[in-house]
Amino acid sequence: MSNTLAFNALAVRNKTLTVIAAVTAALALPQLFHFAGMISGLGAAPGAAFLPMQIPVFLAGFLAGPVVGIAAGILSPIVSHTLADMPASALLPYMIIELAGYGLVAGLLCNVKMPFIMKLLIAQIAGRALRAAALMSFPAIWEITLIGVPGILLQWAFIPLLMYRLQGLKQKL
Repeated sequence: MSNTLAFNALAVRNKTLTVIAAVTAALALPQLFHFAGMISGLGAAPGAAFLPMQIPVFLAGFLAGPVVGIAAGILSPIVSHTLADMPASALLPYMIIELAGYGLVAGLLCNVKMPFIMKLLIAQIAGRALRAAALMSFPAIWEITLIGVPGILLQWAFIPLLMYRLQGLKQKL
């Protein structure tokens, strides 16, 4: 019984730390992209194009499951809005819905046997579909999706590589 409680306490601690790490990264990465936009004269365009807040949420879900994914997806835009006023108030509810969807679906797929890129694609589509449903305007979602194509491609390139490395570390622990 005490081993079970110790294991559960360790699992809760690890999941909590994963949420904190994801929220921290989801706060820091957009700042880096916006800083690069200021330096290059592109303004906020790199942040809108490369979707940096999504990467930590996907990773949280894929690494630690749906509860952690949803928590990271909900808390990331709220903390970012509170501390950095990004995303803007008008976009905040939609970002919460979209990122929570990414985290949930990534978490649900974390142990499913299929090529990782398919898991990522399914999670991306699910999150965008939830945002589209929230917006109730598919033309708007296509515009947002087209702006974010570089970020989607970045996610396809780096998230599977990061997951491969992180899964190796997770197995060693």
